[in-house]
Amino acid sequence: MLFSDAVFSLLCSAPKIINFYNREIEIKTLLNWTLNQNTPLISVLGLSGIGKTTLVKRFVDLNLQQFEVIIWRSLKFPKSLDLLIHDLLNVCKQEAKETIDNKLKQLFNILKNKKYLIILDDLENIFVNRQFAGQYKPEYQDYKTFLQMITEIEHQSCLILISQEKCQEMISLDSELYPIHCLELSGLDNAATEILKKQGLKNAENWLELINLYENHPKYLQYISILIEEVFQGEVSEFIKENSLILTEDFKSLFDSIWMRLSEVEKEILLKISQYDQPISRDEIKQSLSLLSTDIINGLQSLTRRFLLKKLENDQKLYTLSTVFREYLRIYHQ
Repeated sequence: MLFSDAVFSLLCSAPKIINFYNREIEIKTLLNWTLNQNTPLISVLGLSGIGKTTLVKRFVDLNLQQFEVIIWRSLKFPKSLDLLIHDLLNVCKQEAKETIDNKLKQLFNILKNKKYLIILDDLENIFVNRQFAGQYKPEYQDYKTFLQMITEIEHQSCLILISQEKCQEMISLDSELYPIHCLELSGLDNAATEILKKQGLKNAENWLELINLYENHPKYLQYISILIEEVFQGEVSEFIKENSLILTEDFKSLFDSIWMRLSEVEKEILLKISQYDQPISRDEIKQSLSLLSTDIINGLQSLTRRFLLKKLENDQKLYTLSTVFREYLRIYHQ
């Protein structure tokens, strides 16, 4: 398949990737899902700053010739579905019909005839703030119908969603009937040292301790590397002597944006869990909070869908909280 120069113009809103760190397994996974399995709907999910957008852009850059058309759109400032579909049709050089139903028919005819890859980044911006995860704002309810149609109508194209929250379609649709996949990103492993090397930090023998302290999270490591360079002259050993988890204003800004999205129930649960250094069970949370059992159950489910809570692998009854986010809660919300 020949790749046309015209496709570059369709990627004009895609971010420029400067650094990419060791996500080869995830790249191969996306390649398998999109090309070998012809998966129509894929979600790339994880915490803010974990590298979701970087991963998908790297995947696109490596596989430009595998698709006839690639379109990247950010929902940082989301459009209505009508305007989004109108935009996609214009990109495809189609004169859009008047009604949304007819526009959708036009789009799906295109997706049937050519292998398109469409990426929608920052999907969480069409969800309601201060409610449980993945609930659509009233003006974006028709996105839900669109995502269902992507899985139900036969075509040869693929839609990749990038989000900090799982949308309902990735949870409620039967994966046996509808071929959908979720790729949940965690911290970097061996490649985390590349971030410290790129920043020019010293004392490589202390790097692993720093990486573990900041949970292999690329954005956290970038933030703290800048601090170490500016205040500790790049000496990781001097920073480690502080013997504390230090959060810069960059951390606060990142976590503030997450905090403002949470429901009051989720905030109560997190604040309670942050008081414990050890994993805690649902029963312990229930006993220590004056919340309805239903609210606690829904709150825990929502927080896991936001990747703020995890269950222990060896004990699914216990929940654990990121040590870095716990420190943020203790400093700014207690």
